Amino acid sequence: MRVGEETSPARSSRGHELSATGVTVAYDGVDVVHDAALTLRPGEVTVLVGPNGSGKSTLLRTLARLQRPRTAALVVDGDTDGLALTPREFSRRVALLTQGRPTPSGLTVRDVVEFGRYPYRGRWGRADPDGRAAVDRALALTGVAELAERGAEHLSGGQLQRVWLAGCLAQETGVLLLDEPTTYLDLRYQVELLDLVRDLADDHGIAVGAVLHDLDQAAAVADRVALLHRGRIVAAGRPEDVLLPERLTEVYGIRIEVDTDPLTGRLRTRAIGRHHTRTERLGTTS
Repeated sequence: MRVGEETSPARSSRGHELSATGVTVAYDGVDVVHDAALTLRPGEVTVLVGPNGSGKSTLLRTLARLQRPRTAALVVDGDTDGLALTPREFSRRVALLTQGRPTPSGLTVRDVVEFGRYPYRGRWGRADPDGRAAVDRALALTGVAELAERGAEHLSGGQLQRVWLAGCLAQETGVLLLDEPTTYLDLRYQVELLDLVRDLADDHGIAVGAVLHDLDQAAAVADRVALLHRGRIVAAGRPEDVLLPERLTEVYGIRIEVDTDPLTGRLRTRAIGRHHTRTERLGTTS
């Protein structure tokens, strides 16, 4: 079954705004994110892009309170101190799909997705009357409902990635953070996952923040893009205002061309390597 095919809509969620200012993060005394500011708004997809080591995942983990900043202010819905919320309260507002989660052993797919309901169960495993329906919706939306009773250790990397995403959706938060969510997915599921991300923003008002390496995917799915370089946000705004060829060439250290796809009207990028240039040159002399 395709992602999102023939499923009932998830329970309507009121998206939360998550805003961070003055975010500075250090590893071993060395700052790796410098005075960053970012706002994730309900109904919008914000994508963080930049070279390896630019601070994208560190900033996203800091928004999720998994990375302790040296300085930061984190605000939910304009007036709630996000750093003062209890872990359970924060987890009812913000969910994070991280990279490199371990493969669960001895658990079914449904068991794994049910972990997303932990903010609603209470200290002593209190009953969660909405849990079963939330898990069923999440399984269906991510296209893994038919795998619900299969052992998670028997899944492919792409299947397991969708199961972890289902766990985040079962959490039913107003903010969803995704760290390289298309990792391990084949082309079909990359496209369908990004379609699902757009649906969550457009149809359910979720505020989505995602780290993506693929600039074309970022341009296709994002309302706003934040471009990071050496731990700093060097540009933020609409994809067409941020993904400029001169800026990308400087940040990535390789010539990058940008144009508009005539079929979709979306931005598309092309990195020009040595062999690419050679092919063009040979083509002009033949």
